[in-house]
Amino acid sequence: MTSASDAPGRGFRLSQLIYDTRYRSLTIQFVTLILVVAGFAWLVDNTIQNLNALGKDFNFGFLGNRSGYDIAQHLIPYSNDSTHARAMLVGLLNTLWVSILGCAAATVIGVFVGVLRLSNNWLVARLMTVYVETFRNIPVLLWILVAMAVLTEITPSPNAYKVNATTGESNAQMILFDSVAFTNRYTAIPAAQFDRSLGVVDTPLAPISLNFLAIAVVLIASIWVNGKLRAHAAKVQNETGTRPVTWWKSLLILFGPLVVLLVALGFHLVEPTLKGFNFTGGTNVTNAFVALWAGLSLYTAAFIAEIVRAGIMAISKGQTEAAAALGLRSGRIMSLVILPQALRVIVPPLISQYLNLTKNSSLAIAVGYMDLRGTLGGITLNQTGRELEAILLMMLIYLGISLTISGLMNMFNASVKLKER
Repeated sequence: MTSASDAPGRGFRLSQLIYDTRYRSLTIQFVTLILVVAGFAWLVDNTIQNLNALGKDFNFGFLGNRSGYDIAQHLIPYSNDSTHARAMLVGLLNTLWVSILGCAAATVIGVFVGVLRLSNNWLVARLMTVYVETFRNIPVLLWILVAMAVLTEITPSPNAYKVNATTGESNAQMILFDSVAFTNRYTAIPAAQFDRSLGVVDTPLAPISLNFLAIAVVLIASIWVNGKLRAHAAKVQNETGTRPVTWWKSLLILFGPLVVLLVALGFHLVEPTLKGFNFTGGTNVTNAFVALWAGLSLYTAAFIAEIVRAGIMAISKGQTEAAAALGLRSGRIMSLVILPQALRVIVPPLISQYLNLTKNSSLAIAVGYMDLRGTLGGITLNQTGRELEAILLMMLIYLGISLTISGLMNMFNASVKLKER
């Protein structure tokens, strides 16, 4: 009896890399990887050849050289004898400082305007609409320049605050209980001062006051304890249906330890006083910083207002009606029902606005505020001729800042997202 043998299996063929769906995706990925690596290698080789033709090399040794230029506003000690690395650090801190204050101010203004846009008062709602449409449809650079023009052209000179010996009056008046003075050169504000000091710790970057370090630790601990308190209140509410009163406990936890520490350290504010032709005693904030902060905050707040309005409108009206039927007050409805659900819609686009504000801070060069762009990407670059190194380093720093902001906000977004039971 004879039987037909099985047909011999066909071996692997190169054509299968293209026509066989099992291998086609791998082939495309491998070819794309080869092209990307080849393009990057060509770019690096071309850069090296061009640098050699110009008689240059690629190194960051210039960061250790003397900077030779002054920076008007700096958060850490700095002089023109400091290195370019120190100047870069000063610019980075200035960038972070204006970005943090800008994000905070833009969030407060944006939430306020976004809620008022939903007001039943026709006039209030339309005024907020005018604000949003005006600010977000004009480039942020123009708003920064407008703010700078207002501060330099409209505000008086410092000597205008001098009291006339004959009349006993001055041409200009300070505001906020005579503690703040806007001038055409700077803004004079009160300065924090302590009668007692816990000491100073010297670090490679700058001396760190233990007073401010203690305040930061107390604030972080208070916020953490208050979070535990709110979590416990939420747990009790889920189990019993009744939420315990915690507002006075939260106030005591958040402000009690801080007030005790400030009193123990002898904290007080030193108000600026006019001596000669300038204010002394307080802190003189450059108009460039104030203009940049105001322009970025008001511009970004217009976008945040729309994000907040959209987030609230995304929640079904039935949620509000159901909460009201259970006897919840309007404030509780917003904080316990509407806002927790709206945050899941608000936070993702809010991350983009924080990133935009931080990157838009590089426009500080337009008003002379020395941020990272003005130091590393401006004077240092021009003095040393290290364009490639300065630009690459600046790009990496902005990338690191953006990834950090995105990571922190994504962590917050994960904490407020809907938890499945």
